[in-house]
Amino acid sequence: MTKKINYTAAVGRRKTSSARVRLFHGKGESTVNGQPLEKYFPGVLSKSVWSKPFGVTETTDKYYVTVKVFGGGKNSQLEAVSLGIARTLAKIKDTFKAEVKKAGLLTRDSRERERRKVGTGGRARRQKQSPKR
Repeated sequence: MTKKINYTAAVGRRKTSSARVRLFHGKGESTVNGQPLEKYFPGVLSKSVWSKPFGVTETTDKYYVTVKVFGGGKNSQLEAVSLGIARTLAKIKDTFKAEVKKAGLLTRDSRERERRKVGTGGRARRQKQSPKR
């Protein structure tokens, strides 16, 4: 029988991306879709986005995450992961929730691509030019 590991789970979404985040207590390697977090989201800007919830709550080395993320592009996946991490931290402790909420990390960015309408020449809002005379 396998040993059950306790974790806190939450979901983060952005555009068409969805990230299932599991937060574990202790030291370990944070992974996204089986790859290290730093490899899946390379660069300094990416690191500042996904590590911001840990930085705000001052829990950088106390927790690690495993994430399954799908849909959308890399940037919206990154935003979804960040929201998921913030939500898991908010579930753990009320003081974390207050800190994360104050930093504006619990707000879901609901902006999504507008669908294309019929008769607009391949765009969402463009209309055909009307004849002058």
